[in-house]
Amino acid sequence: MKTPFRSITMFQPLMWLALLLISSYAEAHTGPGAHTSLGGGWLHPLSGLDHLLAMLAIGAWSCQMGGRAIWIVPSAFVGSMILGGLLGFQQINLPGVELGITLSVVLLGLAIGLERTFPVVIAALAVGIFGLFHGYAHGYEMPVMDNKLTYTLGFVATTVTLHVVGAVTALLLLKLSSGSRILRLLGWACALSGVWLMFQLYQ
Repeated sequence: MKTPFRSITMFQPLMWLALLLISSYAEAHTGPGAHTSLGGGWLHPLSGLDHLLAMLAIGAWSCQMGGRAIWIVPSAFVGSMILGGLLGFQQINLPGVELGITLSVVLLGLAIGLERTFPVVIAALAVGIFGLFHGYAHGYEMPVMDNKLTYTLGFVATTVTLHVVGAVTALLLLKLSSGSRILRLLGWACALSGVWLMFQLYQ
């Protein structure tokens, strides 16, 4: 027989995830200085629902795939994100950034919802492309007065933290009898959120 305490404990990961989602808001990335009021780079990944969902989803998907994907896939995202950030710092034109970011939310959500596994190399290349777009947005929108190195370390640290939160949440869910189904449902919710964010781009 399950006690009320056990029931609450089982859903703590979901409660945590919900709080993180509520704390962010959907926002289009419109140009340099768009988030100057938020301060350092560590806050930028939390400034939009698109960044937040994608980074949590990468952690969750890597855990769902298991094996070497748990660390290789998030590492590929972070490495590519740093490269994208450098391009953003230089204001180099990269077309389709917003579309790429929102598309990453949709595709990562679908991968979780469908429980799709790929060879680690393919998965790493895919999230690497996503990371390029996310990193570009971080770099392009850096407040002029911020130090580039400090700003980069900030958004990298937050990204890694979100990957860990997503992976740990998925790991805890998968230990439950119905956890796999719950994780898939969260994946579908992520994908639908991505579709909604995509519609916001064209309004």
